Amino acid sequence: MSARPVMAALALGLLPAALVSAQSLEARVAAASGDVRFTFTARPDVTGNGHNIIQWSCDNGRCRQQVNGNFSDVDDADWRSACDTGPVRVTLRRREGRITGLRVTVGSRVPTSTATDLGRVAAPEAARYLLTLALGLEGNVGREAVFAATLADSATVWPDLLRLARNRDVPQETRRTAVFWVSQAAESAATRGLGDLVGEDAEDREVRESAVFALSQRPREEGVPVLIRIAQSNRDPEIRKKAIFWLGQSNDPRALALFEQLLTRP
Repeated sequence: MSARPVMAALALGLLPAALVSAQSLEARVAAASGDVRFTFTARPDVTGNGHNIIQWSCDNGRCRQQVNGNFSDVDDADWRSACDTGPVRVTLRRREGRITGLRVTVGSRVPTSTATDLGRVAAPEAARYLLTLALGLEGNVGREAVFAATLADSATVWPDLLRLARNRDVPQETRRTAVFWVSQAAESAATRGLGDLVGEDAEDREVRESAVFALSQRPREEGVPVLIRIAQSNRDPEIRKKAIFWLGQSNDPRALALFEQLLTRP
């Protein structure tokens, strides 16, 4: 069957279920008319309320979260009991065949929109598709595509995020978002196995955290090399995390090289 009849049959719902499931996610989205949504399995640490809150990386009573598109760290006590452990739901807004909007939610609550529902897809395939989309999507749409990909279970996305971050043809906002999420992955890699090596008391840590922030505000040639040294060698995992976070905001190629080094070491 040629590509054109397949697309037409998909649009009309005439193909057998087994053949439909064999189509790539990209082909299924392209064949559908109007808005489209699909679902995939979330990482084990990802939860959400099915509407406007998504949380991940909860540790020692704190979570990272996105609320209405804004990222923050919060005390998880008020939120965890109300959140579902997936799935991830992505809705694509399409106009004249172009994707003009993307919304991601996590939780059992099903959207009530009239979008064509493609059902559940494999999480790694969803991540690949979303990162491919992000190559050409600008502004919030590209940012949300990257974010949705990072939530996918059983998907190693940081190599593709590195390629996005280094690709000067990709919209700048999308590249910045890719750098942020690479830094998040590198942060975990940098502190692997160091949970019991705090080294200093809480008061000293607060002072040192302030110093790390101050370094992040210095000119890049002055601050970035010092932050890299801190991220590589400081014995306190929280200080290393702070340094990597600010390196992720620096838009410096040396920071990307460090993240790649951290993520590829045994």
